[in-house]
Amino acid sequence: MKPRLPKLRLPRRRRTRLLAGAAALAVVAGAGTWTAAASGETPAVHRQDRMVEMPGAAVDTSYFTAGGGRKRPAVLLGHGFGGSKDDVRAQAERLARDGYAVLTWSARGFGRSGGQIGLNDPEHEVKDVSRLVDWLAQQPEVRLDGDGDPRVGVAGASYGGAISLLAAGYDRRVDAIAPQITYWNLADSLFPQGVFKKLWAGLFFTTGSTDGIRPGASAAGGDGAAAAPAPSGATATACGRFQPELCAMYERVAVAGKPDAEARALLERRSPSAVGDRIKVPTLIVQGQDDSLFPLDQADAMAKAIAANGAPVSVDWAAGGHDGGVREAGRVEDRVAAWFDRYLKDERGADTGSAFRVSRSGGIDSTDGEVRLRGASGERYPGLASAPREFALSGREQSFANPAGGAPPALSSLPGLGGQLAAVGAGLSLDFPGQNARFESEPLTEEVRVTGAPTVTLNVRSTAADGSAVLFGKVYDVGPDGRQQVLPSQLVAPVRVENAQQGATVELRLPAVDHAVEAGHRLRLVVAATDLGYASAAAPATYTVAVRDALAVPVADGVRTASAGLPAWTWELPLGAALLAAALLGIRRTGRESAGVRAGVPQPDPALADVPLEITGLTKRYARAQDRYAVRDLSFRVEKGQVLGLLGPNGAGKTTTLRMLMGLISPDAGEIRVFGHAVRAGAPVLSRVGAFVEGAGFLPHLTGRANLELYWRATGRPAEDAHLAEALEIAGLGDALERAVRTYSQGMRQRLAIAQAMLGMPDLLILDEPTNGLDPPQIREMRDVMIRYAAGGRTVIVSSHLLSEVEQSCTHLVVMDRGRLVRAGEVAEITGGGDTLLVALAGPVDEGTVAKVAALEGVGAVTAADDGLLVRLDGATAAGLIAELVRLEVPVSAVGPHRRLEDAFLTLIGGAA
Repeated sequence: MKPRLPKLRLPRRRRTRLLAGAAALAVVAGAGTWTAAASGETPAVHRQDRMVEMPGAAVDTSYFTAGGGRKRPAVLLGHGFGGSKDDVRAQAERLARDGYAVLTWSARGFGRSGGQIGLNDPEHEVKDVSRLVDWLAQQPEVRLDGDGDPRVGVAGASYGGAISLLAAGYDRRVDAIAPQITYWNLADSLFPQGVFKKLWAGLFFTTGSTDGIRPGASAAGGDGAAAAPAPSGATATACGRFQPELCAMYERVAVAGKPDAEARALLERRSPSAVGDRIKVPTLIVQGQDDSLFPLDQADAMAKAIAANGAPVSVDWAAGGHDGGVREAGRVEDRVAAWFDRYLKDERGADTGSAFRVSRSGGIDSTDGEVRLRGASGERYPGLASAPREFALSGREQSFANPAGGAPPALSSLPGLGGQLAAVGAGLSLDFPGQNARFESEPLTEEVRVTGAPTVTLNVRSTAADGSAVLFGKVYDVGPDGRQQVLPSQLVAPVRVENAQQGATVELRLPAVDHAVEAGHRLRLVVAATDLGYASAAAPATYTVAVRDALAVPVADGVRTASAGLPAWTWELPLGAALLAAALLGIRRTGRESAGVRAGVPQPDPALADVPLEITGLTKRYARAQDRYAVRDLSFRVEKGQVLGLLGPNGAGKTTTLRMLMGLISPDAGEIRVFGHAVRAGAPVLSRVGAFVEGAGFLPHLTGRANLELYWRATGRPAEDAHLAEALEIAGLGDALERAVRTYSQGMRQRLAIAQAMLGMPDLLILDEPTNGLDPPQIREMRDVMIRYAAGGRTVIVSSHLLSEVEQSCTHLVVMDRGRLVRAGEVAEITGGGDTLLVALAGPVDEGTVAKVAALEGVGAVTAADDGLLVRLDGATAAGLIAELVRLEVPVSAVGPHRRLEDAFLTLIGGAA
């Protein structure tokens, strides 16, 4: 028998107390339901389900054994966040057949277990594990190392991986662990470099919502996505089943948009890093390469800390992760079993693998089209900064804008979808022009395999009032044509820079990846002001960034693979999910980045101080084209109180015009002035502009009112400036405001998004296709919202393809075709006159009234229509007709020419629509 690592034994008095505690654990349900799970020569697996009373909660457990009465080591298997013990049943049965006694359980607040979610609170979830170890020590088939001390290992993925590390740190009886795709420091994971990872944090608290927990969807116990019944005995809090202090922490950080010291301390106390110096058992660390939640740097930190304690450590960078799915569940389970065979069964011949292994693409299997994965390995773990090679980056000092409210944000990764986005390659990572700086290397002369985290030093200046800046760095692999670019694993690295009014120097540590950059390709560093997954500064500001030295790229030459492999982005993952993610953002690329924020902003024009919008000579060429225009020499003016419809066929330049109006892209020529101020990215005058962007991100577990209040508080502006009641009255959501957003229909979500755009009562409201996805009643409600908003003297610009709705809701029109202005003016002027009028009615009229109207002098004929009456004039004037209709008490709501906007529109553009 190979000597095992020394174990610190508990004093006999302490062991006696633990045994007494184990004996006191009461079985409150399922006193012993045994089932056979195998047949033939394979040993039958027996499962015993028990509800075990813990202090403050009943915990649902399952105990698996197979074959004979011999003594055997035990294994505890944890599940992923939002899951339950059922997620790891298959792995438990397999380990039982391999000669282990396996105990699974649903953590507090999940599955059928009661209690509150404490994010692996040492006082609750961690002590639950120690009580389960007590119980294992009492089982006759479990091998003991001493009185009350079973031979036991702990494994699990994500939430379950963290509990394995914490169990080893708090309970000296744990002999080996195998954490997978998990965290070392939860504060660093959710607040990396002081930046709030808002999308992932929001998913955590949505998963713990009061009406159901989402079970894990993978055999390896990863975090789940489907709704499940509420656990019996679970205690609901204001934001789900979380402990109140976690609720308060989340809401506080969500409002502020950045973590405070108290929030960091709370999460750090519940992290394995808090007891890192106590984890001294053999540890197999498996971390996913497609993981924006717990990136490779978390595995790096745990590997270094545990190895420093003298314990055996192996590190495995697997394909997949929280963003890319469980792609190697079978291989990982094999390696976990071998690890426990070596360190729990003491089998000297067990193959535990190399000190470091990474999965790489190894070509396509011609039989089934699947991507082959090949392992590369090294005799030692190289860390994230092994043998760096330097690549000089070209690019001058560049200035770019952080837009007001941090919207629209750039796109890199989405929770659960980053790996799918990475599989698509070029085209789905979005970096908005004017919101980033970029620097680029020369073409590589030979292939370079990046294994680790590249670093670069930046000089940063900020115009923000407090001198701070929130930046997001990422490195693209750019093809020879200079356009096709790949963002490995879709990962981005945030960093908060303080006191940068006069300039600050910061080392940017970019995401750790394993990625081959082919010869002839370039490395492109992008430093952006926004990212969808994170909270960026709410106030508009201009950042200036320069690269101080070369990009240092780690190259682990000692890690070898049998085949050259393909780039990681060729891994075949679901394209549909990625395309859906991009569609939900409601944004598309419009060309390459502009050169940055232009210098010499024009002075305000006092003569236009009361004019919401004036566009003069606006021109925007297509990228790489000198004679093709998206918008050309466009000029028009919008006055207060108008509802302006922006019309045109596909490709007319409407969206490009709106993007220039909102400061998202810069024109090549011409000028846009809002209330006399020239529009530039991040211009302060844009705070007077509200914009509706389809797919606004709401926290689904909060009410509509709470979402709007949190959004406004995050802007940092006084609560009284929100005009919340006025915006809500215009939006007309009624009692639905007090319901959770997850219960809203599409139409209600659209109106809530418009209410959010109306907060602060902006003087100019821009709505781009606000009726998309709405049914006819909802479209009518949206029309009323726009009319009510403009009635207060404010201005609305709406772009829509529904001509009938534009005709009924807009007072003025701008018609564009092929980038040029075709016609601008009042709706009635553009639709034209004619001798037939459409009389819209506020209520029904009987046949007798229709006959009376038809008998009026100067009226040729009257026909009932869906929207009222069609009246053909024969000598009478429109004004005279209206006077007679009022005299007859006909409920007239509107009178206009019968010529439809559709007819006028098709005439203006020559039928091209």
